[in-house]
Amino acid sequence: MLGVLLGLLAAGPDFGREVGPLLETQCLRCHNDNVRKGGLSLATAGGLADALMVEPGNADASRLIDVVTPHGDAPPEMPHEGRPLTAAEVDLLRRWVDAGAAWPEGVTLREPSAAGRDWWSLRPLSDAGPPEVTDPPDGWAANPVDAFVLAKLREAGLSPNGPASRRDLIRRATFDLHGLPPTPQEITAFLADDSPDAYRNLVERLLASPRYGERWGRHWLDVVRFGESIGFERNVIVDNAWPFRDYVIRAFNEDRPFDAVIREHLAGDVIAAGEPGREVGSAFLTVGPYDDVGNQDPAAAARIRANTIDDMVRATGEAFLGLSLGCARCHDHKFDAIQQADYYRVAAAFKGVRHGSRPLATPEFLAERAAKLKPLQKRKRAIQAEIDAALAAVRERADGLAAELEAAWTRPPVDRTGTVETFEPTPAKFVRLICDATDRSADAWAGFKIAEFEVWTAGEAPRNAALGGTASGTSRRIEDFDGAYDASHAIDGDPKTRFIAAGKTLTVELPEVAMVDRVVFSSTPPVENLDHPFFQFVGEYRIQVSGDGDVWREVASGADRRPPHESIRRRRLEDAARTAEDGAALARLRAEMRRVDAEIAAVPAPPNVWVGRHSAADAKGPFPIALGGDPTRPGPTVTPASLSTLSEVTAGFELPEDAPHTDRRRRLAEWVTQADNPLTPRVLANRVWQHHFGRGLVATPNDFGAMGAEPSHPALLDFLARRLQADGWRLKPLHRLVMLSAAYRQSADHRAVAAAVDADARLLWRFPPRRLSAEEVRDAVLSVAGVLRHDGGGPGFRLYRYTQDNVATYFPLDRPGPETYRRAVYHQTARASRTDVLSDFDQPDCAFSSGRRTRTTTPLQALTMLNSAFTLDMAEAMATRLRSEAEMPDEQVRRAFALAYGRDPTPDETAACVTVVSAHGLRAFCRAVLNTSELISVR
Repeated sequence: MLGVLLGLLAAGPDFGREVGPLLETQCLRCHNDNVRKGGLSLATAGGLADALMVEPGNADASRLIDVVTPHGDAPPEMPHEGRPLTAAEVDLLRRWVDAGAAWPEGVTLREPSAAGRDWWSLRPLSDAGPPEVTDPPDGWAANPVDAFVLAKLREAGLSPNGPASRRDLIRRATFDLHGLPPTPQEITAFLADDSPDAYRNLVERLLASPRYGERWGRHWLDVVRFGESIGFERNVIVDNAWPFRDYVIRAFNEDRPFDAVIREHLAGDVIAAGEPGREVGSAFLTVGPYDDVGNQDPAAAARIRANTIDDMVRATGEAFLGLSLGCARCHDHKFDAIQQADYYRVAAAFKGVRHGSRPLATPEFLAERAAKLKPLQKRKRAIQAEIDAALAAVRERADGLAAELEAAWTRPPVDRTGTVETFEPTPAKFVRLICDATDRSADAWAGFKIAEFEVWTAGEAPRNAALGGTASGTSRRIEDFDGAYDASHAIDGDPKTRFIAAGKTLTVELPEVAMVDRVVFSSTPPVENLDHPFFQFVGEYRIQVSGDGDVWREVASGADRRPPHESIRRRRLEDAARTAEDGAALARLRAEMRRVDAEIAAVPAPPNVWVGRHSAADAKGPFPIALGGDPTRPGPTVTPASLSTLSEVTAGFELPEDAPHTDRRRRLAEWVTQADNPLTPRVLANRVWQHHFGRGLVATPNDFGAMGAEPSHPALLDFLARRLQADGWRLKPLHRLVMLSAAYRQSADHRAVAAAVDADARLLWRFPPRRLSAEEVRDAVLSVAGVLRHDGGGPGFRLYRYTQDNVATYFPLDRPGPETYRRAVYHQTARASRTDVLSDFDQPDCAFSSGRRTRTTTPLQALTMLNSAFTLDMAEAMATRLRSEAEMPDEQVRRAFALAYGRDPTPDETAACVTVVSAHGLRAFCRAVLNTSELISVR
């Protein structure tokens, strides 16, 4: 026994139990494989050895011991951050080094996270039922939700409010499920229904309406960061992303199992290939922002691609798992039990995804289309063969004429530095340069650049008659910056002035009629830009003059110049060799080709949808960890797999490096939604609760980690998650459970005593009142004004004017018209665009997943609601509605209150409002109604 004890002492401290944890807590923050301060990593034995920090068996000669040991009154050199090591800890390291500094093979140290794998959200779902509650208040005994809420209230010494009024209840429920105010008729019918199931029937009616999917689809679109522009510098619009929005709305209305929806988000193109209605769900991967500028530098391109994948990883973690996976891109997560390797295991699933559009159609549709196209394409090939034969004959004759024709081309080609064209003196008020081909192309499609255009008079003292004139043409336009590339400007003779014509014609209007006989035009771009389409010069041209701008006469051309390139030479020869018979035959064949093309175009094509393009070539391994998050610093490789974070509670997966990229995403989707994964049902149940009560049981719906909030009612959250799974992941049963609870149906009345204990009503001693969200505000105003359109689906409307020249700019509409009076969920929301009411009332910018909206109160909100053209138009529309539905001012006031607030005015309110109508008109009264807090509040 003594020998065994002496052997243990000689072996030194236990690395896994003593030394490793000390290095992890005290050293690894600065000395790991990602952050190598001083070039040192203490994560592995190799890092320690490479830095020559330890001389095994001799602690006194080891640098590691020296830097952590105090020397006299001087503090130890290390660690720089945090507390110094205690004497016992230094002694521990000394004994370990003296014993040989043994480091177990294959062991890698990791800086410990704030929360371990035993964090509350990572534990399995509890299957405990509702707590026993004695003597519940009336109405609080039937619904299991109420038992959980009541138990927490009693722990805090609180009691709940009584039930809400039926008017408040129908308004609350209608806004919650529809995002719209109930109509006066709906309120009257509900108040008149004294059956026990009146409220239950109300909830069922609201859930059955297509308005439900529009409202709750908007919640989910926030979560999945749905936007219809690409963001970043260019931020161009994406006009074919709307099918994903319609898919989300449809999924809610059909009450599709939400685990299936999540799987389709991650791998719809795999598990539902050939089913467009489900396959479009995979657009989740590409509806986030991405940088399409591109970069020729390989390192920059790699970082852009890594950022693109990062968006998908972050959105997946936050939307479905409630985990900030993106924090592990550069290093192990500082707060949650997520290793950096976990991030890259998940990222491997998305390597094959590229942003872009592709057709979506069923196999039957594609087969039917192919059958229709086959004879048309055969006919097109036959016509093309005839055209090719006719052109070949022309080319053959042209080759025979080449020597004769080329002899007539006596002048040099056009010269960018100055091309001169002379002609017989002629009077002119207008001079026109027509470009038939550029010096880089046989066409003028790309336009041409003119630096100077001079028109010289005839006679002994010639002058530039164009000075003081105006040059105009079909110019490249940038609406963002007025006049940046103007289509018309004065000719001033300054060589710095440039005119860029994007079409084929440049017209110069002289200040007065002049006798002219010469033009000079030039363009001198930088040499490196010669091939850029914006810097092409005239290649084949004609000069025309006119006295009135209507009747033109050709005075010169470049037909006798040598062609600047081969394509113009060939065209000239072929034009000369083509006979009238050739022209007639080619015209007939091309007319027939146009008819066939029209028939082909008439065959319905599958819709091209922004769902991403998937490529096995992009998805190939290996999959290295990027040290410090930098893809140009590859570290150890990983294989596609689930998060090790949940390895103790879920059956994970790991795939070989060469597994098809489709299998990677399918397995990830299955793992995210499998029954033993506790995060996904918790996160989803919490989102449902949040949008009924204004705050989730977990107040940070996208972060169930250590930096997020812990649940106010953890047992209730697990109960709801279990019910969600038991109901087949359908959300409508969960809505029913929550909305039929007494907790939901209680009043919003304030009680000072209860508020002193729980000011935010997190324990639900009352129903938390809330202000409407941005979309609800706009939709409610449209509804009250009587102009809201319920045509759903399809391309969205715009509350801005969109312009693009490489980058996009969005100008808010000064006066949005009736075409914009649809529900706000159908607005084509572009990133970084402002749209008065929506932006002012905190509609989030969809650059990231938004699990919870902020609610600000700002002067701009009041100014917008009071003075915007939208509010003024709605006040006029509401006034028109009131005039058509009521005759007398007091009746109009009562009707306005019923529409806006769902109640009758008090006598004092009626008298005050009638006075306003009499003094200022019905429109002013309606404007005031639309600016009241009661209109945009729910209690």
